[in-house]
Amino acid sequence: MAAHPGTVVVAVNPMASFGHRREVGPLVVERLREAGHTVVAVDEANIELLRRETARAVAAGAGALVVVGGDGMANLGINIVAETTVPLGIVPSGTGNDLADGLGIPVGDTDAAIAHLLAALGREPRTIDAGVVRHGGLSTWFGAVLSAGFDATVNERANHMTRPRGRSRYILALLRELATLAPRPYRLVVDGETIETEAMLVSVANNRSLGGGMRIVPHAALDDGRLDLFVVRRMSRLRFLRLFPTVFRGEHTDLPEVSFHSVSTVRLDAEGVVVYADGERIGPLPVDVSVVPGALRVLA
Repeated sequence: MAAHPGTVVVAVNPMASFGHRREVGPLVVERLREAGHTVVAVDEANIELLRRETARAVAAGAGALVVVGGDGMANLGINIVAETTVPLGIVPSGTGNDLADGLGIPVGDTDAAIAHLLAALGREPRTIDAGVVRHGGLSTWFGAVLSAGFDATVNERANHMTRPRGRSRYILALLRELATLAPRPYRLVVDGETIETEAMLVSVANNRSLGGGMRIVPHAALDDGRLDLFVVRRMSRLRFLRLFPTVFRGEHTDLPEVSFHSVSTVRLDAEGVVVYADGERIGPLPVDVSVVPGALRVLA
């Protein structure tokens, strides 16, 4: 179906919360139509088809793109509308909803999230920054966090698990990975300055949290024109295990092994590390990461 400039394109993750919240997408479409919006609903059998058909619907002239799902769906939307005038709305219904949370969109309450969306459609979109990761000649946008350390290793394991559901799956993957946890040597080029370090966790954040609520950079701002490089340097496995729960509360920022750098560009390199951005697999290091201030318009 061809869209027109007033159309709201709604893309629904076929696997949101492992298919257990499939009613959210149709409810979003219904509420938007009840509110008088013209809606093009895109609900495909797999994520690649969904990406292609959503991009096609937006290119036909959409006034807004709304994604229903978690951070992976937000990432899909960002990669379609970044550096365009089309605003992105999120109705969170995924395993991890960190970007929605960072934007102040209600998480865990579908009715409140839809009400928030309807109100946002009636006002000027908010403008926020986005990150770009370059890997193997390809560029990919991200809105929340790029992971390139133990957190990425955990993500890799969690993505291959089907149980348990929700945040507990991430925690279980983390506990399993702890068995072989060891610091790795990294070479970081931060705004042109080279830093050699041994680290456990390395992330580049636009948003404050990842993994369904791990507040790794509690002071991160989505619209400050910068990214935050988060590094946890060498520590014992026991100390790491003891301190890790403080990350969920954002109480780790004063630890001697933890550092933050406000950056515009950073190159990350280490052996045997796979990078994730917004929970989506990018590939093995090295990667180049940069911020694009004001790249996204969001319904928030």
